[in-house]
Parts: sequence; structure tokens; C-alpha cells
Amino acid sequence: MASLIPGQLTPIGDHAWRVLARNPGMMTGPGTNSYLFGRDSLTVIDPGPEDQEHLQALLQAARTLDKPITQVIVTHTHRDHSPGALALVAATGARCLGPSVPDDGLQDESWNADRLLGEGDTVDCGGVSLTAIETPGHVGNHLCYLSEQGLLFTGDHLIQGSTVVIAPPSGSMQAYFASLRKLQNRGITLMAPGHGDVISQPEDTLSQTLAHRQKREDKVVDCLTATAQPLATLVTAVYDDVPVFLHGVAQLSLSAHLIKLAAEGKASEATGGWALP
Repeated sequence: MASLIPGQLTPIGDHAWRVLARNPGMMTGPGTNSYLFGRDSLTVIDPGPEDQEHLQALLQAARTLDKPITQVIVTHTHRDHSPGALALVAATGARCLGPSVPDDGLQDESWNADRLLGEGDTVDCGGVSLTAIETPGHVGNHLCYLSEQGLLFTGDHLIQGSTVVIAPPSGSMQAYFASLRKLQNRGITLMAPGHGDVISQPEDTLSQTLAHRQKREDKVVDCLTATAQPLATLVTAVYDDVPVFLHGVAQLSLSAHLIKLAAEGKASEATGGWALP
């Protein structure tokens, strides 16, 4: 696949192009992918962070393609995905479509959808359409968008080269497992993730991600004892294959696993941490 170069307009599929934002980091990988999708006009999917350079790259991409930007939609409202909408709307007059904002202190409070989207809603993107699929897990308001050609814009539900963080309270491991299964056997031919390159084997990726998460959850159960252990202790055992500098982030997903296990009667929160029920 094409290399990931910030600001570069890269075709990824039928009526679909990628522009990478210049915001690489521990949580964003190479940076946030913004996508332009449409035949006669363009819908920007995940306009990315509030960044003047990225805004200009998106506007230049539209000029290169000789199509107007008429819509902005987001997969979710984390601050590396949606804040760029404000300046893009100001520059183009585009309308915003997508989810509402959860009240968990981790969201882009500036996001305001002109049209709220939910399961099965379709969006006309200049003669080609996208269908919204509710995929809570990474965050409660997460949506994926599927084109008629089988291209799925995954946001942070699935990313290339890594697993995503599930951060309670809006993030839910139970919902994440269900959302992964929901995407199986949907005729998806290609995935355009929020971070990293396109994913060319969608069904294999879904199966492998489910297996990886289940293996991690089994490890959580194996590490629980009758004596309560704090998260900071559990994470060193459950994520002993992950660099220590990532353990702080890993505690978020560990919490999500434990909440799921508690709901299933396989773990118990007690004074001092978590234990076997």
C-alpha cells in the first residue's frame, strides 16, 4: 500500500482518498487519517485535530480533485478525530453528521452534529452512499461507515498494526467484543482505519482481533487470586509482554476487561483492587 506521508492525497479505493494529519504519537501512531469520499462532491470523514496545516491539506485535496467539500462526518468524538470540523465548516460551509458527545471528560466538546446518525442511517456522498453501523466499545458513541463497494471506514474500532484502548466509562469491553462480531460476514472488502494503512484482509483481522482480546482476557482471569490486587500490580502480570511505559494506558483496557468479567461473575471488585469472585 501507499506510504503514510502527512498532507499527501492518497487514493485508497473507489471514490475514496486519505490525507494523514501531522499528529504522530503514542496514542495516534503515524497520525490521524482523514478521508475524503464522494463522486460528485466530497464528504470528509474524521477531519482530525484542530490544525491549520491539516486544514489546508484537506482544502488543497478538494481543489486537486475538483470537487466541493459539502459534508463532514465523524466516527467518534475523541480529540484527535473531530476538532478539525469547526475550521473546515467555516472554510467550506459543509454540514456535520455523526454521533452525539458522551459526557466522560475525554471528548471534543466543540462537536455539534447538524444531523445525528445511528444504526442503518445512510448518507448520500455526492452520488455514492455510506451506511452507519453502531460499533460501541472503544467509546460509546463510535460509528463505522460502510460503502456500497464494501469499503469500511473503521475510525478507532480497528486500526492497523496495533490494538485500540478501551477506556471506561464510555469504553466497554463487552460492547467491543459484540461490535467486532457484528462486522463479521458483512461483505467488507477493505478497511480504512483511523490510524495506519488500509487493512486488506478484513475478515482475518476481525477474527485475529477477537482471538487476541480473548487471549488477553483469559490471562486476566489466570492472574486473579483470592486476594485483591490493585490495577497497578495486575497490569504488570497481564501485560508482561508490553513495554512498561505503556502500562498506564494498558490499565484502562485492563479495567474494561475486569468490568466485563465482573458482569459475567468471573471477577470481583474488592477493597484494594480486584480478585476472584
